[in-house]
Amino acid sequence: MASERKSRIRDVLALQGLMLLFSGYSVLAKFAGNQAAWSAPFFAYYGLSILPLGVYAILWQRVIKRVPLTSAYANRAVAVVWGMAWGAWIFRETINAKMLIGAALILAGVALFGFSGERSGAGE
Repeated sequence: MASERKSRIRDVLALQGLMLLFSGYSVLAKFAGNQAAWSAPFFAYYGLSILPLGVYAILWQRVIKRVPLTSAYANRAVAVVWGMAWGAWIFRETINAKMLIGAALILAGVALFGFSGERSGAGE
């Protein structure tokens, strides 16, 4: 039971790390969008943005082997929250109350979904 719980925690942390990596693409794309079109920095940032997407694609395949597909895709919504955090931290974007409420709803939905199947095998 304890090892199963540790495995589940490890899977959730892996999913969140993966979503953090996936949201890194948006940061690099925004940096590219702030450059003059067709300039060397523009291409450099877009070229760099391929790196997190490539790593994400490889790791995503490994994660969905271990985690139910429904859980994996439910956790993808958290990428929105990571994007909001990146925007505030790196680009000094303002986070308003509506955004915080939306982030809380996303996190609550993912948490509820995650806990909904926790006791599914209890009666077996």
